[in-house]
Amino acid sequence: MPLYKTITVSSTTQVFIWKVTEPEEELQHNIHLTPHCQDRMNGMKSQAHRRAFLSIRHLLAEAGYLDSDLFYDEVGKPHLKDGNYISITHSHDFTGIIISNTDEVGIDIEKQRDKILRIAHKFTPIQEYRTLANTEAIVRKLTIVWGAKESLYKINATQGLSFLRHIDVTDFLFDDRKTSAQILYKGKESHYHVEFLEFEGFTCVYALRMIGG
Repeated sequence: MPLYKTITVSSTTQVFIWKVTEPEEELQHNIHLTPHCQDRMNGMKSQAHRRAFLSIRHLLAEAGYLDSDLFYDEVGKPHLKDGNYISITHSHDFTGIIISNTDEVGIDIEKQRDKILRIAHKFTPIQEYRTLANTEAIVRKLTIVWGAKESLYKINATQGLSFLRHIDVTDFLFDDRKTSAQILYKGKESHYHVEFLEFEGFTCVYALRMIGG
């Protein structure tokens, strides 16, 4: 059972990451889906998507939840029936969740790929990255920034929120493994604590809304 990593962010917040290596049949073991979720999975043509879907249910179990404890609102944001906060992500062979009793949270896992260079201008002022040593470093940093903005977007789930115009990530060094970010949208400002880690060519970023932010 490849639970890849567990991160204790605080006494009330945990991250769980799964590396999806098992066949679908093995992942179905001990997982009981609601009829709605079973229909959703049955409608997935991609085996990779079905395996990711099931692995997330295993992550929920690691956190003490059943599939039936999870539901989605009208904009597709996940919630837990007990009122705790949750965010979910998947990318290729990795899936992840973050759960908090106290803080609104978002999480994103991304594969580090050169193609991010082609879309960077859509989500960040690319001229700010010219001081980095090489293309690999630029790709790594852009992936962290994208993941941070994606995590903040998942927290807010607000239509019209622009990664480029409304979300700002404070500059950071790779060794920091954390930074801060803010959203300024329609005259309202909110602030976030962001942490990141890299593994096997992937980047995981998670964010928590700061109290009062």
